[in-house]
Amino acid sequence: MGDWLRLRVAAAESRGRRRGGRGKKRGGEVLGWRERKGAGVEREGRGSVGSVRGEWQQDLFNLAGEAAPIMPLATVAVVDGAPTVAGVGAGGAVTAGKMAGPGMRGATAGEEIVFERSLRAKNYRLTLRRDGVAVATIPARGTEREARAFVAQQEAWLQRARARQKARPRLPEVWTLGTHVLWRGEMTEIRPVEKGARPQVALGADVFRAARLDGNLRPTLEAHFQRVARVELPARTWELAAVTGVATKQVTVRNQRTRWGSCTTGGVISLNWRLVQTPERVRDYIIYHELMHLREMNHSARFWARVGEVCPGWREAEKWLAGHGSLLGL
Repeated sequence: MGDWLRLRVAAAESRGRRRGGRGKKRGGEVLGWRERKGAGVEREGRGSVGSVRGEWQQDLFNLAGEAAPIMPLATVAVVDGAPTVAGVGAGGAVTAGKMAGPGMRGATAGEEIVFERSLRAKNYRLTLRRDGVAVATIPARGTEREARAFVAQQEAWLQRARARQKARPRLPEVWTLGTHVLWRGEMTEIRPVEKGARPQVALGADVFRAARLDGNLRPTLEAHFQRVARVELPARTWELAAVTGVATKQVTVRNQRTRWGSCTTGGVISLNWRLVQTPERVRDYIIYHELMHLREMNHSARFWARVGEVCPGWREAEKWLAGHGSLLGL
């Protein structure tokens, strides 16, 4: 095994130890949301190349993706000693090209398929990331030929997933007066506040200071959102931890790009600051979710039963996240 592949395998094992999930980067230490921000659809295939389960394997903890098909087994695709990228060509043909080093990135972002080996995966899996790159996961005992056949078989699904991804709503990159942004679960207009000696803007009933009213207000407002989150999210987590009787050691607020939250076996919960932009019921669901992981470090039926006991409306919260996560950049 070459040095590059050893590093790749070690990285996969490390990710597996850090994360929990249903067949995705499973590990005992940390469970977290991998965002499905417009990318995160994932398909898996079990058994032979032709036997693909039709149901969606949604991992709500990945804010970044859409779930694709599953199959089983294989090694990293290698051509002339280098990892390869398979691009979906006309008529469903899969063509191979060398990957650009350890990052396993291909030449044409948004069209290539990156092959990655996972020692923990039991099935072949195809995942569409939010940046439009498809990742084919190959189980430890699989073969490159079966992996490529699986990818070719899923071309129609991949095209539909990419179309859905492009259709998801997005906020403008630049926020100015009059721009509508998601705040407290509602699309709210950024309005100037006339009173006061310093420039201020309002989002609903909340007022925030700004250095100036012209130009891009997004950095200023997002900085305010983060300050609000660092106060509100830990306080609410401690409150719900007391209600549920779950021992929690620490609560942190982070700028996570692919997760709504995560937790460790040591009782540390990390939450995404963007939760302050969601409705209270959605924010609470994610907190409940992480609290229940401190009792069940997996996504088993028993875990979901615990979530249902403390948060009966969790399915509606999931639907909200699926429909609005892209508005939060996830």
